[in-house]
Amino acid sequence: MRLTSPSPFVIASQSDSQVALTGQRGELLRLTALDHDLIHVEHLPEGDYRQNRTWSIVAGEVDTPLTGRQRGDLTGYALPPVAGMSTIAGLRLSTDELEIDITLRTGALTWRDRASGQAFAADLPARPYVYDRAGRSIFHYKTLRAEDHFYGFGEQAGALDKRGLRMRLLNIDAIGYDAETSDPLYKHIPFYITYAADLDIAYGIFYDNLAATIFDLGHEVNGGLGNYHYYQADDGDLDYYLIYGKTIERVIERYTWLTGRPARLPRYALGYLGSTMSYTEAPDAQAQLARFVELCQLHDIPCDMFHLSSGYTTSATGKRYVFQWNHDRVPDPAAMVNHFHQAGIRVAPNIKPHLLQTHPSYAAIAAQDGFIRDGDSGAPAINQFWSGGMNEVDAGSLLDFTNPTTFAWWKAQIKSALLAYGMDALWNDNNEFELWDDDAVCAGFGQSFRLGLGGRGLQTLLMGRASAEALKEHNPDRLPFVLTRSGVPGIQRYAQTWSGDNTTSWKTLRWNLPMGLGLGLCGVPNNGHDIGGFAGAAPTPELFVRWVQVGVFFPRFTIHSWNSDGTVNEPWMYPEVLPHIRTAIKLRYQLLPTLEALMEEAAATGHPIMRPLVYHFADDPRCRTESFDFMLGANLLIAPVLEEGVPAREVYLPKGAHNALWVDFYTGATCEGGQVIRVATPIDHIPVFVRAGASISFWINDHLEQRVFSPT
Repeated sequence: MRLTSPSPFVIASQSDSQVALTGQRGELLRLTALDHDLIHVEHLPEGDYRQNRTWSIVAGEVDTPLTGRQRGDLTGYALPPVAGMSTIAGLRLSTDELEIDITLRTGALTWRDRASGQAFAADLPARPYVYDRAGRSIFHYKTLRAEDHFYGFGEQAGALDKRGLRMRLLNIDAIGYDAETSDPLYKHIPFYITYAADLDIAYGIFYDNLAATIFDLGHEVNGGLGNYHYYQADDGDLDYYLIYGKTIERVIERYTWLTGRPARLPRYALGYLGSTMSYTEAPDAQAQLARFVELCQLHDIPCDMFHLSSGYTTSATGKRYVFQWNHDRVPDPAAMVNHFHQAGIRVAPNIKPHLLQTHPSYAAIAAQDGFIRDGDSGAPAINQFWSGGMNEVDAGSLLDFTNPTTFAWWKAQIKSALLAYGMDALWNDNNEFELWDDDAVCAGFGQSFRLGLGGRGLQTLLMGRASAEALKEHNPDRLPFVLTRSGVPGIQRYAQTWSGDNTTSWKTLRWNLPMGLGLGLCGVPNNGHDIGGFAGAAPTPELFVRWVQVGVFFPRFTIHSWNSDGTVNEPWMYPEVLPHIRTAIKLRYQLLPTLEALMEEAAATGHPIMRPLVYHFADDPRCRTESFDFMLGANLLIAPVLEEGVPAREVYLPKGAHNALWVDFYTGATCEGGQVIRVATPIDHIPVFVRAGASISFWINDHLEQRVFSPT
């Protein structure tokens, strides 16, 4: 590695809304005022783009062209004129909301609120933009302020406020991860929100780069540099957007305007979504699936969709072949789907983006250069992929969704192999594109590029797009519903997601919560977790009840498992607690009007559905680091029970700007905000509070009802 700081800059060009500077080694530093509150900053070590297209930026449009959007495309932006003036150190640019000082010696930027003149962010003066002249890594160093809190980063382990952590962003299959400490995980979303508590200012930074990334938020120390935090990417350019929102909510609105609003999903996506690996792994899978329908009816458990795990695709030798049916396990797919439909349950089959070399379609796809290719030979790049039972792998190749032929083949297979049988939704799984050869080649829609240049994340994004397009083309009058395990910025335009293959434990129940909240702050509000835990032994009855009780407030409510002890996580798995499970699930269905309204709000504005307390109560210091209690929308405060055998727990009620009053959801008792209260937590109860005066919509006995929670 040969790290190089930029050489002194000189102004190369200046227009009404843009200024470009060049360094002595040919670096290009360019600032563009896209709007008064939205500034695009580019530092290109080689003077031009390494990747000249983006699939994350839509700038108010519904989507990008399939072939990507040119990074220099200014369509959709206001492009206000910036008032430029020379300073002692360099140049000052001003919009109606911002002032940006540029130091010509290093290119370091200082950001100020124009009205107050307060500096809220600054690059590290000595080394703002560092790059590796011997390799391809790029860095962005910023000064670490004492009062800054950092939220977002997509799906990351640990507390909600990531200050002091070091994280790696890379799409990876992290089965059985530790929800508090494991890193990296399934998502790669290089966006975060900084809340400057002393200034009451929030701003966001989005790095439009899908190469493997590190964020260090004060974990590293260096006596020669002072307090700092930094961003690093293994490849590509430093291409980022600063979003000046002043509030967290406004930052998210602007970020999702930039990268795309969350998809509107069909109403059934908000119901109980059944799932387990076990049924389709059984020799009599179709009978097992039919039995699930009967048990839902027997135990009075409503269910809106079932996930068909990949066991339906296994061959006679136990290999998993996407789009192929095992007719021994599922003799009549159409009858199987119809049986679910008669009970009002939709079906979402599991699909994976790799083909084993023994797959019936492998040779045909290879002949069309439809796989990601080896950089040396040009042949399909070979890797080991999940093929059969737990930990069984076999040689295969990853489909290349930047090849138009592959993209079209995928959609055609979905229609003929799945939707023709009546399937309703799609489950994109094992889609982290784990091929660890950065020199492997993506077709790039005619402009090929290295996989290490963000290709892994782009592939999972385009897989989501292809699946959504197939559903929409097959049923134009229905909202498409795609579920994806992996994701990058923009995936919210196509899919719902979940936090992958978690582990059964009280610890997971607790630490999955800030993961989901972080995703919501990054424009991915439609998310959830495998309730009860996916990997490991079955949950205890108490753990299962507590997980369901909080899970009914997740945007995605799914019980899913592949238990190591051979059991199955089902609502009726423990008869002694079934009444509590049933009560919680029926509360979910009563709240569907509220959840549906929040989903519509998310699709229109980008607002999260589950929200950390700091989202609404940033002025309350206790809320800035709260990771586990959360808001559902603006009015419902959920305080989960996260420990075994506790008869009561303490709940902090935020005070807000006007010392808000809170109403107990169950009893109607009123409490003042700004205090900790002790609440009983018998097994049939988790604390829920409502902002006094709020109106909550319920679905009761087939009628829509509004209940106003007035203070007593």
